[in-house]
Amino acid sequence: MGFDVVIIGGGLGGLLCGNILSREGFNVCILEKNNKLGGSLQTFGRKACVFNTGLNYTESLDDGQVLNQYFRYFGLYPKLPLKKLDENGFDVISFDDGRYKLAMGHDNFRDELVQHFPHEKEALDNYLDTIRNICMSISLYTFSNRHDNVFVNKSIGISAAGFIRSVISDTRLQNVVAGNNLLYAGHENKTPLLIHALISHSFIESAWRIPDGSHQLVNMLADNILQNGGTIYKNARAERFVSVNDIIQSVTLSNGERIDGKYFISNTHPEQLLHMTESRKIQKVFSYRIRNLEDTIGMFTLYLVFKKKTFPYMNYNFYHYNQDNVWIAGNYDQSRWPQHYVLMTTATSKSDQYAESASVITYMDYNELEQWKDTLTGKRGEDYVRFKNEKARILLKAMEKQFPGITSCVEAFYSSTPLTWRDYTGTRSGSAYGVLKDCNRPLESIIFPRTKIPNLFLTGQNTNVHGILGVTISSVITCGEIIDINYLINKIRRA
Repeated sequence: MGFDVVIIGGGLGGLLCGNILSREGFNVCILEKNNKLGGSLQTFGRKACVFNTGLNYTESLDDGQVLNQYFRYFGLYPKLPLKKLDENGFDVISFDDGRYKLAMGHDNFRDELVQHFPHEKEALDNYLDTIRNICMSISLYTFSNRHDNVFVNKSIGISAAGFIRSVISDTRLQNVVAGNNLLYAGHENKTPLLIHALISHSFIESAWRIPDGSHQLVNMLADNILQNGGTIYKNARAERFVSVNDIIQSVTLSNGERIDGKYFISNTHPEQLLHMTESRKIQKVFSYRIRNLEDTIGMFTLYLVFKKKTFPYMNYNFYHYNQDNVWIAGNYDQSRWPQHYVLMTTATSKSDQYAESASVITYMDYNELEQWKDTLTGKRGEDYVRFKNEKARILLKAMEKQFPGITSCVEAFYSSTPLTWRDYTGTRSGSAYGVLKDCNRPLESIIFPRTKIPNLFLTGQNTNVHGILGVTISSVITCGEIIDINYLINKIRRA
């Protein structure tokens, strides 16, 4: 069977590319290796509770804001159910000796923090102006006709942590404004200012949860593709590209079936492409660079089911640190685990007073899972279960210090590790956000969507910024290699 576009990977990047190209008349096929679409947008149910695996809250969905406009174009807004977080503190950044709120809106954000740091008002204005200006300089953020590559921006070569320290003198405030850097696995010495600016500015604009689960977003995107005449295959693992004269003709699946196509888009980690093609166009220098790229750290997630009416619903996210430096990813210390965590109660359409469930996330080094690296989910043995349960106990004990009695509210708990992410999302070493962007070597850590193979393109978080907004921008850039990018931007702007 032949298609105009074959997309490998049914995560967000693949689904968005499928939406764009199918609505433009391309006959699209998506190949997903798992039995569920969505990648890190997948959900699962336990004891009548729905848990998000990756998307616990999102950004910039008020009228006139950037993701709102993209969602309108994709037909998601206003259909998708949304719940706005607390405007006066959508994130709470907590230390053993104090708590601070990150508020929505630039003036509100500044004024809330000035209550604690009155001497830093001008510094906060400078900080906010800078991250806003970075966003406004990117055409795919403002939908201007002047299309540019997001990574041409000079802030890709500036350290986020270094910039924050250069404009804010108070050490605690430096940590507070970067306190939710788990959103992009921020690395103190490597994360570019561009990454911090796009994500932080977008959440300051507005922050939201999707009541009853992020799978609704996945279902809407998949339905759009099918309605546009597209095809989606689940349990379809792509194994190898078949090329003629360095042009890909088809992809072979694990069951031996061949899927023919004119264009191919990979929404997987770029290293997987090295195992799928023997094309002479993929040079040894490129292969070496891809194999030696550093990935972002992985996550340990604890999923809590609460006894009925015992734990209040929190309309904000609670980030706690047991140390003064919030840049944990580059300073991970297994002996002090957990150095931090974020607690997020799950939004449902049933109640705003009590939480049915919650997710608690903290970093975990893949090396801690070495003895189980060759196993698959559900088949790792009792030692692995004991390991996870011990980690859950330690994490709950740490949470008791900030939420006394929370353990007694828990009816049941479940957990996942970077191995789980590796198996379900295909990320190397269970990385939470794929390739780590490095301000010290920006050209080496940037992966552009166009490859040396003329009809093979890349998309997803490995090629751009993390999160829903970053992957959305990535999908537009990728599709702009197949259709006119300015035409596409105009359609999004007019949606």
